[in-house]
Amino acid sequence: MAKVAVIYYSATGNVYSLARAVEEGANEAGAEVRFRKVRELAPEEAIKSNQGWHDHFMETQDVPEAELEDLEWADAYVFGTPTRFGNVAAQLKQFLDTTGGLWFEGKLADKVVGGFTSAQNPHGGQESTLLSMYNVFMHWGAVIVPTGYTSEEIFAAGGNPYGASSTEEPSEEELAAARYQGRRIAEKAAALAGSRV
Repeated sequence: MAKVAVIYYSATGNVYSLARAVEEGANEAGAEVRFRKVRELAPEEAIKSNQGWHDHFMETQDVPEAELEDLEWADAYVFGTPTRFGNVAAQLKQFLDTTGGLWFEGKLADKVVGGFTSAQNPHGGQESTLLSMYNVFMHWGAVIVPTGYTSEEIFAAGGNPYGASSTEEPSEEELAAARYQGRRIAEKAAALAGSRV
């Protein structure tokens, strides 16, 4: 059984919905899953200025915050972020920037990894956000497992081969693609972990 860490940042809940779908898919594949959000960096007044952001912030208080130990524990990680100007949100980037010690010790290498994202419109930078995240994973020496064009769910959701993505609130097709990604990551992680025995 693979151990999968689903780690995300979501302001208004779109990436959160994708993250839950990824978690469901990994569970369907028999993985043990840790579901974690990264720490919010925005000041309280900024969060309160947007009702959707504030509501989601309050509704997810029970979700544990990601820690480096979650990465050490996992056989695979799936990271989610909204796109910010075609790049990773500062909150997730800040967490990734704390991984230097684990990277230096080689504890992030040879683990399966993938990413998912959401943007406001169909050409809002989903692919570049995922590719920028994958730069980090290449430095770790992780094994990037994209969705590719390996399932009908990917085509039905718009055809992003880099990872599950959505436009604003995820559609049923986009959630199905995220579930598929969770299953695919868990299956590849289990196969890779089994080959080390």
